[in-house]
Amino acid sequence: MKRLLPVLTVVIALLAVWYIACIPMNVKEVLTTAERAGVTIDPPSAAERRDMGHLALVLRNTDALSGSWSQDRARLPSPHQITAELWKSTWEEEVNGRRGIVRSGSLSKRSLIYHGWITLSATFVGFLIGAGLGVLLAVGIVHSRVMDMSVMPWAIISQTIPIVALAPMIIVVLYSVGINGLIPKAIISAYLSFFPVVVGMVKGLRAPDHMQLDLLKTYNATKSQTFWKLRLPSSVPYLFTSLKIGIAASLVGAIVGELPVQRGGLGARMLGGSYYGQTEQIWAALFVAAGMAALLVWLIGWLEKRTLTRMGMLT
Repeated sequence: MKRLLPVLTVVIALLAVWYIACIPMNVKEVLTTAERAGVTIDPPSAAERRDMGHLALVLRNTDALSGSWSQDRARLPSPHQITAELWKSTWEEEVNGRRGIVRSGSLSKRSLIYHGWITLSATFVGFLIGAGLGVLLAVGIVHSRVMDMSVMPWAIISQTIPIVALAPMIIVVLYSVGINGLIPKAIISAYLSFFPVVVGMVKGLRAPDHMQLDLLKTYNATKSQTFWKLRLPSSVPYLFTSLKIGIAASLVGAIVGELPVQRGGLGARMLGGSYYGQTEQIWAALFVAAGMAALLVWLIGWLEKRTLTRMGMLT
């Protein structure tokens, strides 16, 4: 209860703020709907309302705002609308839908489960590529001054390029050589995930102090033995910390990589919702992405705890 109570307090406060924010965000659409139903609106002219501020319209029409939390195509859908969309796009679609897994034997392409799986697949592949590349680069940077002076600056510079601009270029170039589908999105994910791993792993490999390194030299340890016996074990906590950041960045990269392709995935789902004004669909996909990120980070944390316990770093 000591842990649950603060979390519930924050969640309730966020929900309260969200419901309050729905009123000014949706006020113009709500007043237009109320006017069509015969309610007197102040000011009565749609042109005047268009030029007025949202808060002013709320204060002048407090008795006509009952539809703020149930507006179709709302600018800011209410939490219960998003919850209903999540239920409809997952359980209802797969269990009761004509194209769902219960009736057709395969996931429905209208389901968030289907799109989430596509995004998750690209995330995992990209994360494995990015993490592996990051570890290899970190090892090279620590053991080679040439790589430290040449590769590390380029790794830093690479992160200044906006991924939204880079993703279409990667997809177009790879498509021109016959590579499409999962691989381009995985490469974009790897692009975002490798840098935190490089930085964290370099910091971890350099964590042993001079006294520890000098002690191994007195034992006549080789560079390989120093790496496996000292540097690598010392880097494990740093590695897992960077992996948590990398897995979240990898998910973002997969979603961004789906925007130009529009062949499934949470990114394509969000883009489709923006095309047709389905804000509930956009927010539902966002919540699924957030839930996936939280689950992936928790999984890395669980592996970290198990690994550090086996190594004797945790009790």
